[in-house]
Amino acid sequence: MRDFTNKVVAVTGAAGNLGKATAMAFHDAGAKLALIDRRREDLSDVFADSIPEGEMCFYVSGDLTDEQYVSEAVDAIYQNFGSFDVLVNIAGGFTMGPPVHETPVDSWDFMINLNARTVFLMSRATIPYFIDQGHGKIINIGARAALSGKPYMAPYTVSKSAVIRLTESMAEELKEIDGINVNCILPGTIDTMRNRQDMPDADFSKWVTPQALADIIVFLASEDARAINGASIPVYGRS
Repeated sequence: MRDFTNKVVAVTGAAGNLGKATAMAFHDAGAKLALIDRRREDLSDVFADSIPEGEMCFYVSGDLTDEQYVSEAVDAIYQNFGSFDVLVNIAGGFTMGPPVHETPVDSWDFMINLNARTVFLMSRATIPYFIDQGHGKIINIGARAALSGKPYMAPYTVSKSAVIRLTESMAEELKEIDGINVNCILPGTIDTMRNRQDMPDADFSKWVTPQALADIIVFLASEDARAINGASIPVYGRS
């Protein structure tokens, strides 16, 4: 197991399936955690027993599409722990929809804001701390679907494509600073209860589990991945 003792890891979307698996993986590796989600009660419901608030954990709740809130949240994380080593941008979501010519502007904005704006704002607020420290890791969550256009899901594929391009741009901008790496992973279908309900006839054994994805995230946050920068890593299971 990789050792993250005395490392501070922030996980957005922490109360979701992948967020919880990622938080638990870093917790088991000894990290101090800033767990971020829209509602504090969701964080309490998911983590009160396993990762309660205290010296090793800080709950942060609010709207990650709000510029001022994100800036204040990142400042609060740094003030609480005195350092900040890893940002994992998991907050996001998926919706199907009508064809592009019938897509409401609100639906477009919702996906772009949820999947791309959150990554942009959190990364923008965090990077100055990483530059001052001379080290830091950012791991973003793209999607296999972002690699090409798909029918009836243009807002989603475009928003996740933006995450890939943001990852590459930040990696290029920061590559001269030894110790800062920015990467993303591209999950296939994740084995969650919601996906099982939506696709009851699928072979669930071929899907990638949240725990398997969390292992890749922990690897990318470790020194073992120090030579990986700007990568979009496919993690499809056998789907």
